[in-house]
Amino acid sequence: METGTTRHGSPEAESRIHRGTNQSGMRDHNERLVLSLVRQHGSLAKSDIARMTGLSAQTVSVIMRELEEDKLLVRQAPLRGKIGQPSIPMALNPDGAYFIGLKIGRRSAELVLIDFLGNVRSMLQHSYRYPAPRETVEFVTSGMKTMRGELTPAQDKRIAGLGIAMPFELWNWADTAGAPRDVMDEWRHRDIRADIQAQCEFPVYLQNDATSACGAELVFGKAGAARDFVYFYLGAFAGGGIVLNGHLFGGPTGNAGALGSMPVPGPDGKPTQLIDVASIAMLEKALNARGVEASHLWTSPEDWGEIGVELDDWIACASQALAYAIVAASSVIDFEAAVIDGWMPKAVRRRLVDAVVEAVGKIDGEGLRLPAIREGTVGIHARALGGASLPLSERFLIGSTMISRSA
Repeated sequence: METGTTRHGSPEAESRIHRGTNQSGMRDHNERLVLSLVRQHGSLAKSDIARMTGLSAQTVSVIMRELEEDKLLVRQAPLRGKIGQPSIPMALNPDGAYFIGLKIGRRSAELVLIDFLGNVRSMLQHSYRYPAPRETVEFVTSGMKTMRGELTPAQDKRIAGLGIAMPFELWNWADTAGAPRDVMDEWRHRDIRADIQAQCEFPVYLQNDATSACGAELVFGKAGAARDFVYFYLGAFAGGGIVLNGHLFGGPTGNAGALGSMPVPGPDGKPTQLIDVASIAMLEKALNARGVEASHLWTSPEDWGEIGVELDDWIACASQALAYAIVAASSVIDFEAAVIDGWMPKAVRRRLVDAVVEAVGKIDGEGLRLPAIREGTVGIHARALGGASLPLSERFLIGSTMISRSA
């Protein structure tokens, strides 16, 4: 960690935002610990942090002074009324750092800019019939130009990274996405992270889209305080992630929490995968079979309008599959909670979660401690916000994010 000689507002202080991406270039462990605690609690005084961490008062004082000099922490109003000097809580500075998130999905891409608190400062969306690499890079190029143009030069210098949330092996989507195989096969040979990195002076990260959504729930979520939970995100395809001891867990290959591949009973009782039952693409398929144009599922996720029996049937099938997936996962890890979110209106999510709770109650769970089942709190933009959380978590928070820097 650098010494306390860096001055507030100096070029040296601003350069600390852009320290390298190797381990020696990230924030010191104790700095990240302090920032994680302040993020979790909203604001904390030095005495609180010393008590929580076991660090000496002098060490905490040095760390918080440097974080304040780096404009990552700001002072709050003194807390008076106690014996001795008033306590001065410190909080995260919203303008301390900025992060960009990119979600690449089956029918749309999203680009989001957030501040250090996770507040959305700007968001852009691009809809398409299927994702194409060149078109995606052009969207990011023009989108970043627009977003960065809305920042002051000082704010722009504090962009600390960009995170990409996308399905791995996207080229296998060709048939399901209804896309030309040659276009989708381009994803096999393109390193999208490297293409975007070539345009950025800050680091670019890559992670599976559903795992990124899980990371958004971990970093920005507002409901509950579970440190061990299994997470399901239902987009065009169903997927998920795992949080253990407050850390996103990806496993040695980053594929842990590939819940879309979990075997579950199908509508005919035969084994199938969760992705083939609970994905919103299955609802779209049912609507198309009735001759109903279903593009509003992707363009209007806040309000699907009146859908009818197809939605009822999808919720019934998806909830059964999710219930079995939750019980199966609970036989391996003693999760505190199972969190369900997705690209859907809140009312639909509520119906789905209620149906899952009911379905779990009908499964034989003897010998298991089943988790609390609850709605996610980040919502439809969880994947894009999860992308933005990658550089935030990697560079400023405690715990491995298990992210990749190559496609």
